[in-house]
Amino acid sequence: MNQAPEIICIGAVHWDVIGHATGPMLPGADVPGRITRQPGGVALNIALALARQRVAVALLGAVGRDRLGDALVAEITARGVDPRYLFRPEDLPTDSYMAIEDSSGLIAAIADSHTMEAAGLRLLESLSDGLLGAADTPFRGMIALDGGLTEVQLDTLVSAPTLAQADLRVVPASSGKALRLAPFFRRAGTCFYVNLEEAGLLCGEAFADSPSAALGMLARGAGRVLVTDSARAVTDADAKGLIIRTPRRVQAQRVTGAGDTFMAAHMAAELRGASRSDALECALEVAAAHVASAPAR
Repeated sequence: MNQAPEIICIGAVHWDVIGHATGPMLPGADVPGRITRQPGGVALNIALALARQRVAVALLGAVGRDRLGDALVAEITARGVDPRYLFRPEDLPTDSYMAIEDSSGLIAAIADSHTMEAAGLRLLESLSDGLLGAADTPFRGMIALDGGLTEVQLDTLVSAPTLAQADLRVVPASSGKALRLAPFFRRAGTCFYVNLEEAGLLCGEAFADSPSAALGMLARGAGRVLVTDSARAVTDADAKGLIIRTPRRVQAQRVTGAGDTFMAAHMAAELRGASRSDALECALEVAAAHVASAPAR
């Protein structure tokens, strides 16, 4: 934990409570299945996946000093994520997320992120106070930024001088929050990780597939974009061209965290110097393994 972080993850940190039904569900259904509790949040999911790839990763998020918060910090520390830069208020509870999945994917979810939102710019202080960066010594490594942050937090990061030299990778927390990332079109070099629906929302049009969505994102100003489309072709695009790959088909055992796992594996591969093509293939394989594996009980 004394090692300088290679990648910083910024955003949601909470407990996930996930109910998974083995078959299809309809509204109002009461079916058997499994209910698990696990560390979650987009930023934390990415951080945990990076730690599994043996990347030195630090986390910027908000965790209360309550019983659940202490347990969460202990858990993520044991899994190899550096918690030293977390904002830990005395008077706010640890955030949480609840989801219902069936055999076809996510049915519904509720995210309680009130503590992260209340943290405001205090969440980001270590990027400018000298701990992770400062105006004269900006952080130069990779950053994974969770689009679930508030608009004020995100707007601060778009133009933050302490991040001017960072390799910034942004991802929406959900389709409903995708438009929060629109200001990053004007930040040169930002890399977007989005699905087909999120790309459409950011561009204000519907796309038939990931290649057309990727081109639409580039036209809006994205420096680079990776567009996923469930089990269909994934596209990595920048000014040099498009790389298109199709994911391996698997029997889905879980879907929560698949996109975060994909992004983390892709960042880890590129951190190690993999080519764009190899990094994309590695990320798809790691994500497929995640979806095919049953969640821990």
